[in-house]
Amino acid sequence: MSRTLNDNEATPIGTEVDSNSEPQFAPNSDNFGNSVPVQEGDLLWAPAEQRRNSSNLKKYMNWLAAEQGIEFSDYNELWHWSVMEQSAFWASIWDFFEVEASVPYDHVLTGTSMFEARWFEGARLNFAQHLIRHEKSQPDNIVIKSYSEHRPPIELTWAELGEAVRSVATALRAMGIKPGDHVVSYMPNIPETSIAMIAATSIGAVWAAAAPEFGVKTVADRFGQLAPKLIFAADGYSFSGKTYSRDAEISDIIDALPTIEHVVYLPLVGSGDVSQSKNNYVLWDELLLTTAPSREDFCFEQVDSDHPLWVLFSSGTSGLPKAIVHGHGGMLLEHLKAQHLHVELTSASLLFFYCTTSWMVWNSTIAALLAGSGIVMYDGNPLFPDARKLWEITEVSGTTVLGASPSLVTRMEKDRIVPRDEFDLTKLDRIILGGAPATPEIYDWFYRDVKDDAVVVSQSGGTEICSGIMGGVALLPVYAGEMQARMLGFDVQSWSDEGAPVVNEVGELVICSPFPSMPLYFCNDPDRSRYFDTYFNHFPGTWRQGDLFKLNDRGGCFIYGRSDSTLNRHGVRIGTAEIYRTLESIGQVADAIAVCVKDGTPQASVILFLQLQAGEKLSDIEHMIAARLRAENSPRHVPDQMVEVPAVPYTLTGKRLEVPLRKILDGQDAAAVVKPDMMLNPSSLEWFVQYSHR
Repeated sequence: MSRTLNDNEATPIGTEVDSNSEPQFAPNSDNFGNSVPVQEGDLLWAPAEQRRNSSNLKKYMNWLAAEQGIEFSDYNELWHWSVMEQSAFWASIWDFFEVEASVPYDHVLTGTSMFEARWFEGARLNFAQHLIRHEKSQPDNIVIKSYSEHRPPIELTWAELGEAVRSVATALRAMGIKPGDHVVSYMPNIPETSIAMIAATSIGAVWAAAAPEFGVKTVADRFGQLAPKLIFAADGYSFSGKTYSRDAEISDIIDALPTIEHVVYLPLVGSGDVSQSKNNYVLWDELLLTTAPSREDFCFEQVDSDHPLWVLFSSGTSGLPKAIVHGHGGMLLEHLKAQHLHVELTSASLLFFYCTTSWMVWNSTIAALLAGSGIVMYDGNPLFPDARKLWEITEVSGTTVLGASPSLVTRMEKDRIVPRDEFDLTKLDRIILGGAPATPEIYDWFYRDVKDDAVVVSQSGGTEICSGIMGGVALLPVYAGEMQARMLGFDVQSWSDEGAPVVNEVGELVICSPFPSMPLYFCNDPDRSRYFDTYFNHFPGTWRQGDLFKLNDRGGCFIYGRSDSTLNRHGVRIGTAEIYRTLESIGQVADAIAVCVKDGTPQASVILFLQLQAGEKLSDIEHMIAARLRAENSPRHVPDQMVEVPAVPYTLTGKRLEVPLRKILDGQDAAAVVKPDMMLNPSSLEWFVQYSHR
């Protein structure tokens, strides 16, 4: 069927630009070939007809027309159908991707409210079964390429991955690990960690991970909420050319978790002798020697759709982190949709997104296996010995889809790195920006200095969803600074403080109807009250994501930072991302963080803390910075005070510590609002503590 949208429906998603060549024009030059600054909303690239028609998204739309008689003229209509006819849409995802279930579902969606929604009740399936089902059709294809600072590159075929998973899973069963038991990991981003996760979830165990750079208390705060029975632990990791032993931390973590019955120990940087002195230790290699059933005979534990799959944790920069539980069915359906229809992965793809095992991006990267895609892993610092390292891995691996955070890009640009001049990026086809808002200048840098015929998209999601909410759409053009559209199945809107939908202005990001990847629950939250208060308390019945968000007329999406770090200037809310965008173009500024603090008056003050390049003086550039902020944004973006700092504090996932700093400057004890173990550079905090005393 063809649908005609009425005037009461949400704003259009976007206009599909017709183009038979890529790119449509040079993004950083005017008609005379002179360099001109890119502006938000500038058209940078448009897909050719052949690319659109061969996309996974177009194949899905053609299938809907052929199999179900549902026709859509563009992505706008498809998106509206996906959020207005949710049961029909998600049932079509199940059918199109041929979900394997030992028992089919009774109902796609039940529940009288968004908070009470349940998906695919009655179904019995297994997420891990779908992760490695491509082993059957492409056993000899490389599926994992792993690089590290401390050991040679490793490649695994689908057959090797499948065999390792079955051996480890069989060993876990022999140890007494049962469906619902928690299995945790203290290992870096290496193939062994992926094998362990797939093996554990294949037998119905619940997975959780902490990166090995986390300290003992940080790990205990997370895993202590789960009562785990088994831990996978590597003896150390390497970063920036240094090797760090974690044997002492492993012993302390085990002492802090009395429920642990088994330790699977991986000697990664040392000899592994410690394993011989512990009765409950078994070496990783011993698990790989376990005789397992063949691919045809191995039994994936069939579990309910809402059986726990894995636990992800909120940042935990202050207080006990939320332990967010996702289910097999929800994660399977969401990532079948996202990896195929938005990231556009195929069996010919190779995805490289630098991440650590404690970040939801790691889980999402492993989910790329659902599309038959290969993945690239890196255990180390992508900026060591310099920012070329990321591109070196991209080139040598043959990466086709590269994920990167805008903060990495800013470092590369300031280091004057031009990847297109130094590396062979022939195979690189798509670039995904995630982890922070991407400015128009960052888009422009990729088209100018990396590759002018690649698709550059920005996406935004969250730990609580473990996927993207806004992101790439193969049928749409790329505009500077914009995420292309709201992803299918996410009824996303921007709301004012009064709960009214707004367009072309900044509001709260809300999701107005249920989606399968909603968390099942939080651990240690039996009545789900903490879950309810986190997402549904602000706008009753509607999910509040906690981001400042703008939707424009064509459906382009913008994130302006977390709403709890908003700067309030005379009643007007300002996202810190707008300030950082201006500062990134000022060469004398190395980094910055803006915080709104109380000063004993009704109007809070905005302080802009600036880390300057070597040799620069704030007194020489303060007026220029204020003028730029005023001219490029508004007078309200000019801070009340500018202060030079030695360094800007970041979380381990590369986010500025805006909210904890605000609390410290408002007089709260630093130990109560931020944990050094969760910081990338904990020594940077001491300056701010001393400043708060002054």
